[in-house]
Amino acid sequence: MSESFVVSIGNQAITTALTVAAPVLIVSMVIGLIISIFQAVTQIQEQTLTFVPKLLAIVVVFIILGPWMLQTIIEFIQTMLNNISYVVK
Repeated sequence: MSESFVVSIGNQAITTALTVAAPVLIVSMVIGLIISIFQAVTQIQEQTLTFVPKLLAIVVVFIILGPWMLQTIIEFIQTMLNNISYVVK
């Protein structure tokens, strides 16, 4: 097992994790920004106001993109299991 092989596994793991997590993080950040602007305009400083809309948006993202996320993770795991013969010698 060479150093380049280990680096490529790490690179693929980080890329897969970022790819799967990005939609949820981006939606959460956009909803938070919109609600923060709304709070600044209306001068409502309630800290719990952002929780429910973010939670609902994240649930919707998981419902819509859940199968794609799961498929991406399954493909990564299958690749790792297929490469296990290169790791164990």
